[in-house]
Amino acid sequence: MSERTVNPVLKQVLELGPTIAFFLLYLRIRDDVFTIGGTEYTGFIVATIVFVPILLVCMGILWALTGKLSRIQVFTAFMVIFFGGLTAWFNDERFFKMKTSIVNGLFAVILGLGLLRGKSLLQWVMGDMIPMQQEGWMILTKRLALAFAALAIANEIVWRTMSTDAWVKIETFAFPLALFVFLWAQIVMLQRYVIDPEEDKAASGGNDG
Repeated sequence: MSERTVNPVLKQVLELGPTIAFFLLYLRIRDDVFTIGGTEYTGFIVATIVFVPILLVCMGILWALTGKLSRIQVFTAFMVIFFGGLTAWFNDERFFKMKTSIVNGLFAVILGLGLLRGKSLLQWVMGDMIPMQQEGWMILTKRLALAFAALAIANEIVWRTMSTDAWVKIETFAFPLALFVFLWAQIVMLQRYVIDPEEDKAASGGNDG
């Protein structure tokens, strides 16, 4: 199925909606205890269980509208399902909290292994979105691997030393904002490596002539 364009606002809603829904639901039921099948579950665990199908529905709609899901989206969804399932099965919120550490840690390891082989796996994933010279991709990959490692460590510190309320707020807003600001700063700093499609096309045309 070929990729199709979709309203950017709708795309953002589908991508960010599940996380916001989890946050709002958690705030609503965080102090409640639910008995399901004779087992008591906290509001956090129920919010986690509800979050999983919401995420899958939004991803299904996004795939139906665009005809494509990124590898990162698919991987993240798998991890959410896996750790959400463990959280519900063992009735232990620590599994879902550890998810962020493990996902970011795996991203750091995967990017690092690519760098050891002299390759930018980030370019393989995002090359179509950001036309950039190879040197730029290598620099960005190194910095992003370190950023993911830092986020993994930060999440471990937060969930082990702070309240569930604090973790939910930091997970929902602080971590994504920190990653967004980091990526934005990197794009600005690495601007000299970005390839202008028009200039590249003109250069190719000149060479052909």
